[in-house]
Amino acid sequence: MKKAAKKTAAKGAARRLTRTGTYTFYVTIPKTDIEALGWRDRQRVTVKRTGSKIVVEAAKSQRS
Repeated sequence: MKKAAKKTAAKGAARRLTRTGTYTFYVTIPKTDIEALGWRDRQRVTVKRTGSKIVVEAAKSQRS
């Protein structure tokens, strides 16, 4: 990981919300953070609002 990428992941980079529809927004997550979490493209995640924060976590597997 490059030095600049480490600083971004550690401090938290400022991001912008972008509207994609009437009720939908998205925010990008740095690639270095995705790789550090071991996430992959199109992985299912859960999004929860906790107080004034939004938490994104890997979804628990629902396969039988």
